[in-house]
Amino acid sequence: MLKLPIHYLKKLPKSSLRNYCAELGVQHNIFNRFKKDDYTNITDRVMYHMNKNLHLKNNHPLSIVRQRIVNYFNKTFVIRNNPVFSVYDQLPPIVTVDQNFDSLLVPTNHPSRNKSDCYYINRNYLLRAHMTAHQMDILKTGLNNFLIIGDVYRRDEIDKTHYPVFHQIDAVRLKDSKDFFPDNDHFQIFEASDDAESIRGQEKQPCHTIEAVKIMEEELKSTLEGLAKSLFGEKIEFQWVDTHFPFTQPSWELEILHNGQWLETLGCGIMKQSILTSAGVTDKIGWAFGLGLERISMCLYKIPDIRLFWSKDSGFLNQFDLDNINSNITYKAVSQFPQCKNDISFWLPESKEFSSNDFYDLVRNVGGDLIEQVKLVDKFVHPKSKKVSHCYRIIYRHMEKTLTQKEVNIVHKEIEKNIRNQLGVTIR
Repeated sequence: MLKLPIHYLKKLPKSSLRNYCAELGVQHNIFNRFKKDDYTNITDRVMYHMNKNLHLKNNHPLSIVRQRIVNYFNKTFVIRNNPVFSVYDQLPPIVTVDQNFDSLLVPTNHPSRNKSDCYYINRNYLLRAHMTAHQMDILKTGLNNFLIIGDVYRRDEIDKTHYPVFHQIDAVRLKDSKDFFPDNDHFQIFEASDDAESIRGQEKQPCHTIEAVKIMEEELKSTLEGLAKSLFGEKIEFQWVDTHFPFTQPSWELEILHNGQWLETLGCGIMKQSILTSAGVTDKIGWAFGLGLERISMCLYKIPDIRLFWSKDSGFLNQFDLDNINSNITYKAVSQFPQCKNDISFWLPESKEFSSNDFYDLVRNVGGDLIEQVKLVDKFVHPKSKKVSHCYRIIYRHMEKTLTQKEVNIVHKEIEKNIRNQLGVTIR
């Protein structure tokens, strides 16, 4: 029997409950094909959100931003009136550990591989944590320019800007020596092998010439600056920040000035040449970037809460029924319902490791989208026993009606029962 979140069992109309059960049943059938092991940590809540494809739905802000970005690339990169970039936006979200990490040179001890960060089906399969997981497979097809768009899954904290499912666009562009200067037979992308050691200290990969890297950097940055202006207007202020990613070198983040603060909008860089070599590409250099659709949409349309993207309320969706997807609009709250706040305190188990992300995931699985935020408000270590206690404040708010404290208490009690049984904590 399916284990449904308690508020669905108690509050959903029968027709909605049947639909929920049917959709979740389909997902369970998918996962039943995979053998479970000690890494299996996918919840029903996350299963239910799979394959919703919000980025492809008409009159949805994520779909609008997706189309605006695709349109920008179709306009910017054209050969003989044909768009250069191919678009992949319906790739299945289940990937191998090799696709998600190994093919992208993510170290085996990197924290992004942890069970506390990812939704694993078993030790060998997981729900993709980034759209870059598909990069190697597409490179092997021989394509030089492509966009990959879809839903990604990560275990994280709970607040207005974090959700276990969100959407990303990744892009790759490759160039060979003729793409730089068609009439120049002497332009070199790669350093001579006997010169490689002398350039290891420079801010580039040893195999690349500094000229090729600088030209690629200029094209990458000008492309993304143009994208920022296309989305936010010509007057948008931005800055570049040096950073590090396992799969690019050098690497940068693009920040925009939003509400008086610098906000990271995307990461990018020159692709690691060893990734291209593994894909059978030996004569090209590439750049790549990735950005989150939710972050862009929240800034662009002033959407205050990430849960709204999953709303089926016509009052929300009708605001994005646009004749012109480039229209400047600001989201207007349909209504503002009050919060309910309940604290929960417990002693951490002494016999096994405790992760806050395990707690957040369990709270989300029981409370669903009633949960607006979960925040650790206090830590306490007993002076004698050295036992550790955590106190979390759970903020409940329904997106479409006023919650009563009685309704919240039912869910809160269910959370207490589940964390006691599943995480081995002792409620204080």
